[in-house]
Amino acid sequence: MSNIIHAKNLTYTYPGDEDSPGYPALRGVDLDIEEGSFTAILGHNGSGKSTLAKILCMINAPDGGELTILGKDMTSPEITERDILDARRQIGMVFQNPDNQLVATIVEEDVAFGCENLGLPSAEIRRRVDEALDIVGMRKYARHAPHKLSGGQKQRIAIAGTIAMKRKCIIFDESTAMLDPKGRQEVMSTIERLNREEGITVLIITHHMNEAAMADRIIVLSEGTVLTEGTPGEVFGNPELLWSADLDVPQTTELLYKMRQAGYDVPLDIFDEEECARIIAEAMKKQQIRGNT
Repeated sequence: MSNIIHAKNLTYTYPGDEDSPGYPALRGVDLDIEEGSFTAILGHNGSGKSTLAKILCMINAPDGGELTILGKDMTSPEITERDILDARRQIGMVFQNPDNQLVATIVEEDVAFGCENLGLPSAEIRRRVDEALDIVGMRKYARHAPHKLSGGQKQRIAIAGTIAMKRKCIIFDESTAMLDPKGRQEVMSTIERLNREEGITVLIITHHMNEAAMADRIIVLSEGTVLTEGTPGEVFGNPELLWSADLDVPQTTELLYKMRQAGYDVPLDIFDEEECARIIAEAMKKQQIRGNT
């Protein structure tokens, strides 16, 4: 697969003032995001996650390093405003608060808003809106008022608006943080379907470790740099490193880690609760058999 995003030694410093120096939020980040991949970005508050997300979708520009989006060097002195707009049209972002992303009084009008700004023909907008609402499972709410929907439903409408613009990549910046468990499940199921069935490249920034475990790959940021990266099994297989960075691990990983510390031969890369229970039961049974022989 080709990379939809490539970054090398990426830096960004928030400007200071006469009373305080600038704050370096990114201190040299290297990453590659393959087209069609599902990547989770983890990190404690202040690690640079949201700053990185805003740079990757060209809300902010880096002040150092290399950034290539869809094969175009966005840090080149020859880059034009049109190039930046083209990148923004390909990389979408869904934010934390769904209420802050809805602009219309009718669901289908909200989903159509971005397409209208692109100047698309009415028939094409109608087709895209219907298709996007089908994908997120909200077609029957097309004529509803967004403010009457649940948090999870509102977030799915925000996602539909991004889908309708035919983005190749969508970044979800703590998009489930303000939702209840049911809403989080709705949104994560939608995100997974976008990636698996629609082929959209997905980046999620999250504090929920079970959400990160759904990704193909995890990148962990700490103090503006990449602390570690790999598959969920590889990253969560080193819980001591994550704990040292003030991060949690999935509950199944923590339980299996404690079992291993107690002398049981169990893997750490199990994230399904039923599978975890089965493995623990088998490990305890084997230990009991050894103790009786």
